[in-house]
Amino acid sequence: MGEIAAAAGVARQTVYAHFPSREALLGAVAQRALAESLAAIDAARPESGPPPEALDRLIGAWWSAVARNARVLQALAAVPGAAREAHGLHAPILERLERLVVRGQRSGDFDRAAPPAWLAAAFLGLVHAAADEVAAGRMDEGDAARALRAGIPRVMGLRTR
Repeated sequence: MGEIAAAAGVARQTVYAHFPSREALLGAVAQRALAESLAAIDAARPESGPPPEALDRLIGAWWSAVARNARVLQALAAVPGAAREAHGLHAPILERLERLVVRGQRSGDFDRAAPPAWLAAAFLGLVHAAADEVAAGRMDEGDAARALRAGIPRVMGLRTR
């Protein structure tokens, strides 16, 4: 809380006036990160254009939002009960991802044998793995973005024509 107060240029008591606990603050930050992620996903227009192009736009846009919050995501993971709450937070993201997967499967660009929900969850998992690597200092944001752009299409079974 002290670090957050210092970064915001306010007294620690000011932070506690708005957020009674570290968990409450992290919850608010998680909601903000979700809103940023959804805005980035929607701005990438995953419902428009050929699925491979939409996938590439989505990876870039969503990673930009997640990368800004990599350390927060790591802190949230350490909060008791975070896994249960994360499932609820991920639901609107997974819905959007799954719609793109289904579109790509229908067009023949993505692997039709894999369940769409599983491919969406795998995409989400890779993005979180990249965020973990950045937060731990094992990768920089650019390397993580390149790894996602190379790996996610493979997971999707991207078919070239």
